[in-house]
Amino acid sequence: MLLRKIIKRQKDIIRHFWIISKCVVASWLPAYRLKEWLLSDIVSGISTGIVAVLQGLAFALLVDIPPVYGLYASFFPAIIYLFLGTSKHISVGPFPILSMMVGLAVSGAVSKAVPDRNATTLGLSNNSNNSSLLDDKRVMVAASVTVLSGIIQLAFGILRIGFVVIYLSESLISGFTTAAAVHVLVSQLKFIFQLTVPSHNDPLSIFKVLVSVFSQIEKTNIADLVTALIVLLVVSIVKEINQRFKDKLPVPIPIEFIMTVIAAGVSYGCDFKNRFKVAVVGDMNPGFQPPITPDVQAFQNTIGDCFGIAMVAFAVAFSVASVYSLKYDYPLDGNQELIALGLGNIVCGVFRGFAGSTALSRSAVQESTGGKTQIAGLIGAIIVLIVLLAIGFLLAPLQKSVLAALALGNLKGMLMQFAEIGRLWRKDKYDCLIWIMTFIFTIVLGLGLGLAASVAFQLLTIEKKCHWLREQCPSPIYFANIGFFRQKLIDAVGFSPLRILRKRNKALRKIRKLQKQGLLQVTPILQEFIRIKVDVYIVGTDDDFIEKLNRYEFFDGEVKNSIFFLTIHDAVLHILMKKDYSTSKFNPSQEKDGKIDFTINTNGGLRNRVYEVRFFNRFIFT
Repeated sequence: MLLRKIIKRQKDIIRHFWIISKCVVASWLPAYRLKEWLLSDIVSGISTGIVAVLQGLAFALLVDIPPVYGLYASFFPAIIYLFLGTSKHISVGPFPILSMMVGLAVSGAVSKAVPDRNATTLGLSNNSNNSSLLDDKRVMVAASVTVLSGIIQLAFGILRIGFVVIYLSESLISGFTTAAAVHVLVSQLKFIFQLTVPSHNDPLSIFKVLVSVFSQIEKTNIADLVTALIVLLVVSIVKEINQRFKDKLPVPIPIEFIMTVIAAGVSYGCDFKNRFKVAVVGDMNPGFQPPITPDVQAFQNTIGDCFGIAMVAFAVAFSVASVYSLKYDYPLDGNQELIALGLGNIVCGVFRGFAGSTALSRSAVQESTGGKTQIAGLIGAIIVLIVLLAIGFLLAPLQKSVLAALALGNLKGMLMQFAEIGRLWRKDKYDCLIWIMTFIFTIVLGLGLGLAASVAFQLLTIEKKCHWLREQCPSPIYFANIGFFRQKLIDAVGFSPLRILRKRNKALRKIRKLQKQGLLQVTPILQEFIRIKVDVYIVGTDDDFIEKLNRYEFFDGEVKNSIFFLTIHDAVLHILMKKDYSTSKFNPSQEKDGKIDFTINTNGGLRNRVYEVRFFNRFIFT
């Protein structure tokens, strides 16, 4: 009876999944340019898949479970995202900060079930049976946390309340991920030194781990330490080379893959496991394990952690996806992204994986190696599948310290966010205070409580800030509404200036290419097309208002401060000065030779008027 209910439930999930995915896939698959994009997607997918394999193995250590489960976490979300995701460039799967959050939730739930806290350590166990049982318990809890996090994301996406993520400001996310990166760094010391360290998930846990590590530093396994340091040094140097010469290199040097192959080969050839007693990945059973039913008790013990995991996962994924959607000019649906991530995590958890989002470095590999669509993610998933089914045994002699070094090699970008303090101090001292307090809360209280305390502190800061700003401006601008303000401006104009600029530049590149090939000659019609421009001006603003926009980084490639004027008259005079009127005379009441189009439209009450002035393809709003 229970089996029949499970099968029926899975059929319902699959049916709902197909209904949702049909419309998403149908929006991009029919337009797929097979000859132009397939080769690029294959090359990108292979590169991304290799990185996904290594990061999956490495980040599984953060969850306190055997490395093979990291491959499950790299495979299932990528397959689901192929059908449901709206970003063409992010690589979905394990993310170190998220893995750390899942690991802490697992540690807390297991410690409640196992009275002896030392039994939950990751060191070598004298009792292999007990160790295996603890691994199974951790896997079950990790899977349950992942399923519940996915359910939360799916519910938010279906109810279309993904907007709540805007209350995780840029400064809060930056401070949180920086502190989380420090937690990850500390958590990997036990693998680099190969020490037995008790798990902690209470406040001040990071300091307790450091005390435990340095109190037994004399027990360090020198072979593991030396190997990890060499791998970390080489990976860091080559990653820097990849970054500096990314415009000259056809593809980034796959240094993580190279070092993994070398390390596994040396460990096997020199028999490091028996000679130096290093900790290795060990045997990995090929294929997939049967799905499991989540533990309801784990749901109850970790529901608070799951909300944090769900929100952080979406915030990180959507932030990275937004960067690429702007760069390559395609739409992104936040609520659909929640659905894609949610279903991906549910399926991943059922098959014993752990929660994922997108790793910044992995997504950068997918984009920089020429990935065009989600097909690159599919190819990457196939690479993971090949490792799971056929060649995973080759990784058995790989040292865990190497995986720890690879995990640390991916933290540089997050640790470099300390430089944000200076920028935020110059931009807005409130945001700088939020960054600093978020960092302190997360370091001292841990990831779960630290995130909750940071959000609460930010909300209090917003209230105080808005109270002060209302004395200066009737509608204060801050991080939660700056995007809304920018979008309202674009909606009022009727088009996105940045999108038009990209399309114009793309057309110009095609025209120049045809000219070089001798297939096109420049004609006065083409000259008019090349010269066409659309300018937007906003009037009725003062210096204080523009200064606020500057501080909140409102201006970018779309909007510059030179478009603001005090009155309509000032804006029109500016247009007249820019335009050569040697062949026509300005007359606002009529159209002459198709060159003048000057009209005024009014909409709204006495206190809220919108004047639209069209003049020579210029638009003026007040």
